[in-house]
Amino acid sequence: MMMRLVVPSLLAIAVLSGVSPLAKAQSSAGTGGSSSTSPSTQTASKPAHAQPGGTADYTKPDFGQRFHNYLFDSFGPYPLIGAAAAAGINQANNSPPEWEQGMEGYGDRYASAFGINLVATTARYGLAEILREDTIYYRCECSGFFPRLSHAVISTVTARRGNDGHRFISFANIAAPYAGTETAALGWYPSRYNAMDGFRMGNYVLLTYAGVNVAKEFIYGGPHTLIKNVPLIHH
Repeated sequence: MMMRLVVPSLLAIAVLSGVSPLAKAQSSAGTGGSSSTSPSTQTASKPAHAQPGGTADYTKPDFGQRFHNYLFDSFGPYPLIGAAAAAGINQANNSPPEWEQGMEGYGDRYASAFGINLVATTARYGLAEILREDTIYYRCECSGFFPRLSHAVISTVTARRGNDGHRFISFANIAAPYAGTETAALGWYPSRYNAMDGFRMGNYVLLTYAGVNVAKEFIYGGPHTLIKNVPLIHH
């Protein structure tokens, strides 16, 4: 079980490391900002690295910033905690029963949940590079619980595109969870699992990602919300 998850891990590093930079370096990581406004003015007028209020405020993240966020979404606190929670739920439900109970069974379930997210995140960022989508999560500039909650949920199936950052339905965001669960169902799950099981599990993962976006909105939005001017890759 653990050895079979090495393959998705290696593929993840190979795919994301091999993608050429598609955008020039920006002044801050993964955020929208007006090119005619100074950084000090932006800081005073709106929250740093928040969701751009309009397309005129958007600045495309560069490759280093996108890769930094890929690492966060793959190996950061949310996938680690999420895999632990998913493994605990599946352990309690004895799903799948072939993995049995005990620490070994929990370890298999944890590795599976982590592997699903790794494949899904790699698919999301890989498709985003091909389709020129910006799938990084941006916190909302709006105020109030329900507007922010709505923004977090909608961001699960939308992304930004183009130099103006217009929002649209994202194929990368929607397809990625199913790429992860189909890989699991047909790859390392017991042989009785099939593509329909992978689709069913993908629905749950998509809902889980909506919950992760809510956490990013209200708790911690990712590396681009704290790290400024620290490019991962020098151009």
